[in-house]
Amino acid sequence: MAVVMMSTLQWVFDGKGNITAYLGYRQINPVTQSERDFSACSIDDADGPHSCAGSATLPTGLFTDFGGATSNTGYLTVAGNQFVPWDYSYYNYAPANHFQRPDERFTAGMFGHYEVNEHFEAYAEFQFMDDKTNAQIAPSGAFFVTTSLNCNNPLLSAQQAGAVGCTGAQIAAAAGDPTANVPLYIGRRNVEGGPRNDDIQHTSYRLLFGAKGEINDDWSYDAFVNISRTDLSELYNNDLSTTRVTRALNVVAGPGGAPTCQSVVDGSDPTCVPWNVFQTGGVTQAQINYLFIDLFAQGSLKQDQYVGFVSGDLTNYGFVSPMAEDGMQIVLGGEFRDERMDYKPDAGYTSGDGAGQGGPTAAVNGALDVTEFFVEAQIPIAQNQDWIESLTLDVGYRYSDYSIGKKTDTYKFQGEYTPVSGFKLRGGYSRASRVANIRELFEPQNLGLWAGVDPCAGPTPAQSAAQCANSGVTAAQYGTIPLSPAGQYNGVFGGNPNLDPEKSNSFTVGAVFTPDQIPGFQLSIDYWSITIKNAIDDVQPEFIVNQCGLTGDPAFCNLVNRSPANGNLWIGSSATAPNVTSTNVNIGFFETSGIDIATSYAMEVGDYGSLDFSMRGTWTEKWLQQLAPGAAIEECAGFFGGSCQRPRPEWKHTLSSTWTTPWDLSFNASWRFIKGVDNFQGNPRSAGDESYLDLSMAYTPQWIGYGETVVNIGVSNVLDNDPPINGFFNNVSTFGNGNTVPGTWDTLGRYMFFGVTQKF
Repeated sequence: MAVVMMSTLQWVFDGKGNITAYLGYRQINPVTQSERDFSACSIDDADGPHSCAGSATLPTGLFTDFGGATSNTGYLTVAGNQFVPWDYSYYNYAPANHFQRPDERFTAGMFGHYEVNEHFEAYAEFQFMDDKTNAQIAPSGAFFVTTSLNCNNPLLSAQQAGAVGCTGAQIAAAAGDPTANVPLYIGRRNVEGGPRNDDIQHTSYRLLFGAKGEINDDWSYDAFVNISRTDLSELYNNDLSTTRVTRALNVVAGPGGAPTCQSVVDGSDPTCVPWNVFQTGGVTQAQINYLFIDLFAQGSLKQDQYVGFVSGDLTNYGFVSPMAEDGMQIVLGGEFRDERMDYKPDAGYTSGDGAGQGGPTAAVNGALDVTEFFVEAQIPIAQNQDWIESLTLDVGYRYSDYSIGKKTDTYKFQGEYTPVSGFKLRGGYSRASRVANIRELFEPQNLGLWAGVDPCAGPTPAQSAAQCANSGVTAAQYGTIPLSPAGQYNGVFGGNPNLDPEKSNSFTVGAVFTPDQIPGFQLSIDYWSITIKNAIDDVQPEFIVNQCGLTGDPAFCNLVNRSPANGNLWIGSSATAPNVTSTNVNIGFFETSGIDIATSYAMEVGDYGSLDFSMRGTWTEKWLQQLAPGAAIEECAGFFGGSCQRPRPEWKHTLSSTWTTPWDLSFNASWRFIKGVDNFQGNPRSAGDESYLDLSMAYTPQWIGYGETVVNIGVSNVLDNDPPINGFFNNVSTFGNGNTVPGTWDTLGRYMFFGVTQKF
């Protein structure tokens, strides 16, 4: 449930100016995935419809050398003080994860202006926002960050030592003897320590002040300075330290035979507490307290903007079409923007010591400024002619010079043609450019995680031995590479200071109908087509691995860095861990087109107020993408998953009806429809059509007497419709969560909201 309150004050000064101020508060309660039956278990559809899966980092531990067919250990877990074969029951990490994060937000602002005379009017704006939220996910753990185990560990029972291949000599070896070690990876979930949670606070300020006025009858000016600041404070709790995990698992017999960390014996870490993951119930709070690490980061984003322009009416200068009454309107101006970003994670983040972070988090520090000049003009071509009630052309051009040595041109040509009253044609062409932002340019390259499938892993790989050889799989490794049970693999991500600007070409054409014969009716239909070239993005790691196998192209295969031991892409979290490199690049292109439809009708219902009906819909004709120059062109309209990633429905619409009564009440009902999508990879488990019903009410009481009060209350998804469920949705890049895709479909079910706005 969400609660929203807003209050507004206004002061007026002799009709020459006013100040308006507002205060706002919003609170959103948390919802975890355990509170929805469709998300309470992480689904894996690869082995069957809706089978409950999860992670192999188990509360009872998973112990293996990942040797595949040549393994000395197989896959073991703990029962009592014994190692027993793992029964392939996974840890369900879903219940603790947030579907909706708790959020508390305070907002405040002030807008004011004062007119000294027609030549000078001062104005100013101030806005403030403070937002606190918490992101919670499943407990951290040891995610196979160690590669060996010492056989003289006194926490091991004799049966356990034998199960992992320890010899009598290794068991009897002296403390610190490296020959006592056997190859072994340990995955152990820290369920005793509770979920990881990330306390995040954003505080932002914005101050704008400027002046505007008339220069003469034909020209006016406007100039302003806009200063904005956003500060971040982040405290990540309940993660484990990889360094301390490693030390706490390297245990030897100390004084009196007591289990003691080797780092205590040699003095490198006298505070170390042995972590007893080898016995059911063996973990204590003291052990957890030693392993815990709190991670902290702070950052700031600053933007200073200086804008000035003049607006002119060129009618009196003779810039008038012979078929028009009005002359050309023109705007000339310039802008300077200075952006600076400083993100400072602590040593725990930057070193990658947080076991549950997937790799190091890099500091980002960079600056970018741009100087721009622009001109826009509105040119009436014809007015009040036979079959030309109005014909107008809008043109614009902007030149941008960036501090990183990039220059761009942006321009537009748009027109409107009204042959008769009630019917308008419109269309245009525009070129836009976007230079990479500070993070895309300057973020250091570091290890992280990607969700998907390695086509060369498992006993029956999706690609042939010859194809997998392209990505570095040896004949001996083929068919023995361990699958990642959580569907997560290592990737190297980060910025690229050599990115070129991306460019887009947009074309639109449409019509608007407002017939005089049907008062209150309006219909608009617009066709649009957008192509983005040199798009700035990272090439999806799964796409890289697949293309390497299919094509053998070194441009892809050189980015796949498999483990030389067994060919995996996921075990380990150090800088040398196997991975797929996926940094920011200029990819091929995106091309999409479709039709937007919007219609509305308003009518009076006598003494009962008025009714308003509206419908807005979008049909996506195509969504083509080429993720790398020379790669195949893929059609993603109507699909999800694979390289298409998030769902792209071919049709969406919202149909609404509002009844405004004469009794200070209004009621609204809306039907939202989303057409189904198919799996891009050909899996038969598609997502069907979805519909949602929303109801709301607004009450504006007149009896309070303290300005205007508006009370809003409503329910979204009244019929409590569950979203489409599919285990493949969890692999939809950063968009998938809880076996579905939030943002495309409603994930919270029936949802109530309440808000109050007060104006004084």
